[in-house]
Amino acid sequence: MAGMIDRAPIECWLTDMDGVLVHEGTAVPGAAEFLRGLRDSGKRFLVLTNNSIYTPRDLHARLQRSGLDVPEANIFTSALATAQFLDSQRPNGSAFVIGEAGLTTALHEIGYVLTDTDPDYVLLGETRTYSFSAITQAIRLIDNGARFIATNPDPIGPSNEGSLPATGSVAALITKATKVEPYFVGKPNPLMMRSALNTVQGHSETTAMIGDRMDTDVVAGIEAGLETILVLTGVTGKSEIDRFPFRPSRVVNSIADLVPEVTPQ
Repeated sequence: MAGMIDRAPIECWLTDMDGVLVHEGTAVPGAAEFLRGLRDSGKRFLVLTNNSIYTPRDLHARLQRSGLDVPEANIFTSALATAQFLDSQRPNGSAFVIGEAGLTTALHEIGYVLTDTDPDYVLLGETRTYSFSAITQAIRLIDNGARFIATNPDPIGPSNEGSLPATGSVAALITKATKVEPYFVGKPNPLMMRSALNTVQGHSETTAMIGDRMDTDVVAGIEAGLETILVLTGVTGKSEIDRFPFRPSRVVNSIADLVPEVTPQ
């Protein structure tokens, strides 16, 4: 883009999952070739998702069913970012968790105790079956002094029947009841990008973030100092880009356009 500072060659790639590599469970054309190019060239990379429901092992299997081979070690979720954050803030702490295996497994792996008795944190993640009794318990624990953390701010999630309320919507309900705002760890918080960079041992000057949303992927990448690439196979359409007060480093039609950049010469 004219007027932009020249950046160093890309050595490390971060890419969103839904809307970039897969769309409604089907691989985006060019995604398999892009991932193969990364592996063949030895480039460091991570596939990111704000969804905290699944473990990396679960997501590896789901992607494999779509024809995409992504090792578990190359998948980074908001649940893992949240666990890393809590481990840095209050090691070996305790939490009352509303969420699925992706979140509870990540917390167990850092030595956290899951409890509903005087926890350090109330931790809200994604689940397909939000329990009113669990939400009520969360409200009472926050009223009693527990700190409020949420994995990601997404207000809705997709399903075959239509939109589902997601973490951001349930967090708003809890905030309305407690007057306590959560700390959101996932995108667009650049903390998730920095956690991903640390995980993949990358540097912001030589790392690119590929995403399909201006309001999460691109803004988080910009704030973390990364090169940002918007693909037009997901949420943000070409006509919407100029409505934002920030711009990606570049815009491409799809992940297929990036295959030559990761293919060994």
